[in-house]
Amino acid sequence: MKFTDGHWLMRTGVTPAYPVEVLDVADTPEGLRILAPTYAVRNRRDLQSGAVLTVDLTSPMPDVVGVRVTHHAGGATKSPRFELFPSGPQATTSVDDRTATLTSGALSVRVHRNPWRLEFVAAGRVLTSSGEHDLGLMSTPDGPHVRERLNLGVGDAVYGMGERFGPIARNGQVVDIWNADGGTSSEQAYKNVPFFLTNAGYGVFVNHPGPVSFEVGSEDVSKVQFSIEGQTMQYFVIHGPTPKEILAKYTALTGRPALPPAWSFGLWLSTSFNTDYDEATVTSFIEGMAERDLPLSVFHFDCFWMRELSWCDFEWDPKTFPDPRGMLARLKARGLKVCVWINPYVAQRSVLFEEGRARGYFLKRPGGDVWQWDLWQPGQAVVDFSNPEAREWYAAKLDALLDMGVDCFKSDFGERIPTDVEYFDGSDPVDMHNYYTYLYNKTVFDLLRKRRGERDAVVFARSATVGTQQFPVHWGGDNLSTPQSMAESLRGGLSLTMSGFGYWSHDIGGFEGTPEAWLFKRWIAFGLLSSHSRLHANYSYRVPWAFDEEAVDVLRRFTKLKATLMPYLYQAARTAHLTGVPMMRAMVVEFPDDPACTHLDRQYMLGPDLLVAPVFREDGVVDYYVPAGEWTRFLTGGTVTGPRWVRETHDVDSVPLLVRPGAVLPVGAVDDRPDYDYADGVTLHVYGLADGSPVTTVVPTVSGDVAVTFTTTRRGAVVEVVADQPPARWRVAVAGAEPVDAEEGSLTVRL
Repeated sequence: MKFTDGHWLMRTGVTPAYPVEVLDVADTPEGLRILAPTYAVRNRRDLQSGAVLTVDLTSPMPDVVGVRVTHHAGGATKSPRFELFPSGPQATTSVDDRTATLTSGALSVRVHRNPWRLEFVAAGRVLTSSGEHDLGLMSTPDGPHVRERLNLGVGDAVYGMGERFGPIARNGQVVDIWNADGGTSSEQAYKNVPFFLTNAGYGVFVNHPGPVSFEVGSEDVSKVQFSIEGQTMQYFVIHGPTPKEILAKYTALTGRPALPPAWSFGLWLSTSFNTDYDEATVTSFIEGMAERDLPLSVFHFDCFWMRELSWCDFEWDPKTFPDPRGMLARLKARGLKVCVWINPYVAQRSVLFEEGRARGYFLKRPGGDVWQWDLWQPGQAVVDFSNPEAREWYAAKLDALLDMGVDCFKSDFGERIPTDVEYFDGSDPVDMHNYYTYLYNKTVFDLLRKRRGERDAVVFARSATVGTQQFPVHWGGDNLSTPQSMAESLRGGLSLTMSGFGYWSHDIGGFEGTPEAWLFKRWIAFGLLSSHSRLHANYSYRVPWAFDEEAVDVLRRFTKLKATLMPYLYQAARTAHLTGVPMMRAMVVEFPDDPACTHLDRQYMLGPDLLVAPVFREDGVVDYYVPAGEWTRFLTGGTVTGPRWVRETHDVDSVPLLVRPGAVLPVGAVDDRPDYDYADGVTLHVYGLADGSPVTTVVPTVSGDVAVTFTTTRRGAVVEVVADQPPARWRVAVAGAEPVDAEEGSLTVRL
């Protein structure tokens, strides 16, 4: 929300109250409490009226400091609240005549007494600050708002805030944290997260589940501003200093992504949404994939697996699927996993409507009527996930599908949640609008985790907020079948992964419309070099032979390529699970000290060592940036030396895919499925190791990981690459030498 009219004036109806000085500092069990009058205190008479802000400084974990600003504290405690995972009080404090300081790890927040000023300091440097007329209570015709503004230094860039489809650096943008079903081409987003990170050594998390308004270098071009309606606001400043460290600490506080099962990284094929299909259609797709040697891991049934006007009743449409249990058994016999579409809405025609209404499991309007409308399904109601019994009821319906043979769920929707309702637990309906998706996806994911185990649970979710990253995977929503939408999908995915989400997918070829054949083929490479890969659309099928035979060849090439990369990709997935650093990384996440990476959003790092630059043009021309060092083209073996920009032309079966210098890349021996013993027959590709610098790679195995350490020594024209503690069956491939077979033990490769 904007409050000012240029630099000097306030907007009509806005009255600000800014802290002027520190009146009192007190120790608390969690940190410091500061009283900050919004007027100058000259004598005792000045202490009798006027707004005083209470500022509580705390620390939930090392390198993270919290600032809670409160005007009137007498309001009722509202739910929901984000679930956080603090590691206990971490702060030390000091107070003198000029400042009050709270320190956590390497980060300090320093409060200047007079005039008022907040500074966030690490390594002797002020990361950002809030000074005169920045923090304030803003009275507006709509009610009070708490606002904060933090300084942006010259060259500071801001990233994240959930899934956003514009330029990856948020500077100059206005971002409203409010989930909406708006596609991928506007300022609206399905996944809104009130967290941002910067290239200046810190991130900020606004701990508020309801709407948060951000003005990022927009209302004031040298500040990032955030505000909420109400009398109190808490935010956390997170010190990295690197983007990866910021993400690690943010996800430690809000929840780390679960590790998806290995099979989920394979190719998913969908019926699409509004297409005509039955078991014969499904069988023809699956047989067509097998006949063309196209590896397939998951088959997905979208909405019309249920009867029309009955979503959701979780019953197979008897007209098109008369033998669902037998059909699922037949699919499982082919080695496939099965996913079905769900959402949290219940149409009036559904057999579950009366059951849910009678038990009080739906959101209600004030006065007790079930909230209903006709926009998505005639007379639909919305499940009230604040009610524990409603959650159990909903999960039980899904449990029956698991008994039938379903493996996972596409947990669609969850954005258009009404605010003119009452919740079972009394939650504030505005604050629940974004938070609803957390309860929805948690209900589904917890069931899968309970039934299938910790390492075999996965959803395909669209909506999200803080903490929902714990329930992967998320896909980018309803994109268009255009090259522009392919690019905006990538921007949205990179923005999401810079908001704490470890894995991401998108509809290959676009959801709305039918892509031209060239675009579909270009999108395949991008889709298979994403963490998760799905062929899905609205009104048209996405089987490759619907386009041309070349599309079949391209899909085969990149699906098999992804399978062979699984030893590397699965380790990157585990890194996301253990540290919060995502699989797909914006270039600035991996290269924060390279200013050329600040605004790059048409390329990315897949894990730490693979650079991917999707091709968005029909003529195959692509421009991309190569950071410093000699990088190797994975598909051809050639090299390119950075830092520099490169312009190339690629055929449809190719894409810029570069390996980072100094990498040891494990490549698997299996190309027809994603879940196999990665160490069995693995080839360890060694790329440009620095002389004498050991590099360790980890190969996941079914019985435990194997860490292999490589060291390169150069003696004149002879280069020795020595590997210690390799897997039992393995090979080593070094540039300039043929792959060498080895047995358990150490190996020396001489070039």
